[in-house]
Amino acid sequence: MTTTVPRILIVGGGYAGFYTAWKLEKLLGRGEAEVTLVDPLPYMTYQPFLPEVAAGEIEPRHVVVGLRRHLKRTTVIAGKVTGISHATKTATVTPIAGDETFEQSYDHIVVTAGAVSRTFPIPGIADNAIGLKTIEEAVAIRDRLTSNFDKASVLPAGPERDRLLTVVVVGGGFAGIEVFAELRAYASSLLSQYPTLAFDDTHFHLIEAMGRIMPEVSQKTSEWVLADLAKKGAFVHLDTQVKGAVDGIVELSTGENLPTDLIIWTAGVMANPTVVRGSDLPVEERGRIRTRPDLRVGTDEEIVEGAWAAGDVSAVPDLSGGGVGGFCVPNAQHAVRQGKLMAKNLAAVLRGEEPKEYNHKNLGAVAGLGLYNGAFQSGNIALTGLIAWFAHRGYHGLAMPTWERKFRVIGDWMQNFVHGREVVSLEAVQKPRAAFEEFAARPRPAAPAAETPAAPAEKKVEPVAAK
Repeated sequence: MTTTVPRILIVGGGYAGFYTAWKLEKLLGRGEAEVTLVDPLPYMTYQPFLPEVAAGEIEPRHVVVGLRRHLKRTTVIAGKVTGISHATKTATVTPIAGDETFEQSYDHIVVTAGAVSRTFPIPGIADNAIGLKTIEEAVAIRDRLTSNFDKASVLPAGPERDRLLTVVVVGGGFAGIEVFAELRAYASSLLSQYPTLAFDDTHFHLIEAMGRIMPEVSQKTSEWVLADLAKKGAFVHLDTQVKGAVDGIVELSTGENLPTDLIIWTAGVMANPTVVRGSDLPVEERGRIRTRPDLRVGTDEEIVEGAWAAGDVSAVPDLSGGGVGGFCVPNAQHAVRQGKLMAKNLAAVLRGEEPKEYNHKNLGAVAGLGLYNGAFQSGNIALTGLIAWFAHRGYHGLAMPTWERKFRVIGDWMQNFVHGREVVSLEAVQKPRAAFEEFAARPRPAAPAAETPAAPAEKKVEPVAAK
């Protein structure tokens, strides 16, 4: 009698998806299940380090975890899941190469497709702003700002130089404040290498629609961060909305216009719409997959057998009582822990055991605000300045998956302490053929005509008299 091996399909290789697969490889014996993970990217990005990548403090490749390198017994498919038919237990996969989609069958599906930047129908934002959800975006931000310093250094004082040296960040949550503060510190460090530029030539603006920043921390801590940013020449616009961003000019609801060449959008996220809208799994009002505390899809009254969800794409009840609207907030802390529990629950169900509920109290929030500066909040305990900066690096250094990645990141920090940040722009890498095409298109001068050597003079032969 042949026993069918259960097939587990993981949709998305972010925090929750990677940790689910990684933990399953440790929990399941060989032949106990077949695990397949689908993601268009070959790596998981540790997003809390993106602001430091943007500020040149960490090498970009060191904050991503290669899926194939660390998932030895998981089949990794480079593609997107664009449809889920749980009624037939099949998923439609669109590979990153070729036009042919194919169906992937499964017994259990784990939806961990994450979230994408949530934009609003504001003119110019989609065309001009850069998000902060991917490693590519963080690198582009660093390269853009560094290149703008190069361009501005050869311009006279005036509107164009001001535009190049103006940075606008939209969104005053943790991601926005961190990248805002890190870039302000980065720009200050660049000035020593540009003698034609002064501190007053640089302009940093953060736009927040609410009346405060960083809702994850106390009002007192939030106000300390505002005061600290103001001391460093970074201006925060509260109770202000962006009305447009056309032709390099950010138009604010206050009537102010900010000419800029770098707009960074961090004003919220939403569950991956491609996966959610393309599935027949139940969805709640905010567009997330309805999920039970044990991470199975469904409600207290009804379970969707064989369907699981975790991370930003899911609406998991927060049993600790600290969640917004009764659900876990979309952050790395929850996604990592849900991924680990997901693997344990899947292994338990495969072995005929009951899954456990996810119940995790938020440990707090910690933010890096540039070198040697930070903010930390856990309950009523708040820390700021150097000690909070150590807490930020200590927590995220330990949370970075795999020891190999930890050592690389810590190595970057040690190098920066000795040699300073990396301040070279590689913006040209985004157009690697530019130099080649420029040379190939350049008309080549005609080769000089070769001189034809003169024919040798005919030698006159004198007749020889016969003897």
